[in-house]
Amino acid sequence: EKAVNLKKDLAEMQEWMTQAEEEYLEKDFEYKSPEELENAVEEMKRAKEDVLQKEVRVKILKDNIKMLATKVPSSGQDLVTELNVVLENYQLLCNRIRGKCHTLEEVWSCWIELLQYLDLETAWLNNLEEKVQMTGNLPDKLDAVNDALESLESVLRHPADNRTQIRELGQTLIDGGILDDIISEKLEAFNARYEELSHLAVSRQITLEQHLQTMRETDHMLQVLQENLTDLDRQLTSYLTDRIDAFQMPQEAQ
Repeated sequence: EKAVNLKKDLAEMQEWMTQAEEEYLEKDFEYKSPEELENAVEEMKRAKEDVLQKEVRVKILKDNIKMLATKVPSSGQDLVTELNVVLENYQLLCNRIRGKCHTLEEVWSCWIELLQYLDLETAWLNNLEEKVQMTGNLPDKLDAVNDALESLESVLRHPADNRTQIRELGQTLIDGGILDDIISEKLEAFNARYEELSHLAVSRQITLEQHLQTMRETDHMLQVLQENLTDLDRQLTSYLTDRIDAFQMPQEAQ
């Protein structure tokens, strides 16, 4: 009777493993939304816990069958053979579910990391847009233009590492068919805005540099002219003080 019960337990264990494999490993999942992906991750976590909880039952079953085989070798040997098959299938099921759970957790982590990088770069784009807008209505003063140019150049020195991460993470998920529509839309919008703003910012930078150069040249010319006028004023004052007749002066002084 004990052998019959153990054989029944083995059959039930095998049946449960077959159902678990069909439910957790053979279903074709399509992760088209973050909610679907998150639900799949949580489901696989529960599946992993469920499978691992059966480890105690498997151990008890194994001990009982080995004990029976020791006491009644004739009826126990067949059960040992069946047990070995069940143990092998159970270990394989555990490994496959662990692997799938780990993969889904990595995919979810990849998605969250992509969102974080997009948030960082979006904040940088917002800052860049603000700096560009601030250069649109500057007072025509050397210091103001110079400060605006330095501020814009500082933002433009932003490293490209984050954009590289966005491209690689997005491509990894898209290649795996994970959230491909959503990610493609996000990346397209981000790249379009980045190209537009960076082009506008560089164009504005060149304009400011040219304007600053012109102002510096003009400022230098005015300074030279002012120095010449000062020298001329001093010379004319000297002529007047010495009561020199105009016709006695050099032609330029006349």
